[in-house]
Amino acid sequence: MLHPSQFHVNEAWIAFKLNDAPVHTDRDGDFHFIALMDAASCFILSSVPVSVSAAEPSKLEAKRLLTEGQAHKEQLPNTLFIPSEQPAHFLTVEAERQGITVVRVPEDQLLLFIGEARVSFSERFGGGGTP
Repeated sequence: MLHPSQFHVNEAWIAFKLNDAPVHTDRDGDFHFIALMDAASCFILSSVPVSVSAAEPSKLEAKRLLTEGQAHKEQLPNTLFIPSEQPAHFLTVEAERQGITVVRVPEDQLLLFIGEARVSFSERFGGGGTP
């Protein structure tokens, strides 16, 4: 099982879906939110809404996630963890293009990192929150 103490700040990031159930908007429909988190600090670096009709973040959304994370930390990580159950082709391609090693792991290995963020998101915006 992975643990934040295994990492230094900005060594590894985690990309994950914040909500279990879609968040509904009257204007634009239903969305999932993909977040980018630093593995050591569990700080959310960036997030992007992704339409429920899309299986994963688009190429542009993937690039934006990484760009915003880089702007926040002024560098890119060595590793990006993505739950193996989560579709992330464009995010994987963009991360690898920027020299980041992508590691797909079962989501349950990331719950220690992402569980609290999901619960907080759910309390504030709805959309599930089961870690």
